[in-house]
Amino acid sequence: MEVILITGSTIEEGRLAKGGDKLSEEYQAECAVCWLSPVDFEALGSPKKVQVTSRNGKHKVAVYTKCTEAVRPGQVFMPRAIWSNVIIDPDTFSTGSPLYKGAPVELEPTEAEVLSAEDVVLKVYAGGQ
Repeated sequence: MEVILITGSTIEEGRLAKGGDKLSEEYQAECAVCWLSPVDFEALGSPKKVQVTSRNGKHKVAVYTKCTEAVRPGQVFMPRAIWSNVIIDPDTFSTGSPLYKGAPVELEPTEAEVLSAEDVVLKVYAGGQ
């Protein structure tokens, strides 16, 4: 399913990040998640986890799902953290900031493991994906 990704800070993400808890299970539970509308959640078969893939197919990450009325069908939200950064296109289009809002991505249910922040860094940035 193709959707539009919106990323941003949440209160809990900010509290945990500023408190130095980026490697905690609490941070992972807050940030390794993709919020979906009930319509999209049901269309995907109500999965516990989804794989989010960048439009070019080069980058992907498995995250937990959160079904909520806070997002509209065709859009998803992910807290701006290491998991969403994996799939954000690094091109800044001469603005100095990547496209954190409005990036097209693909979603599909997955049984893949949701990696810890440390494991994401080791797999994606140290060893390549």
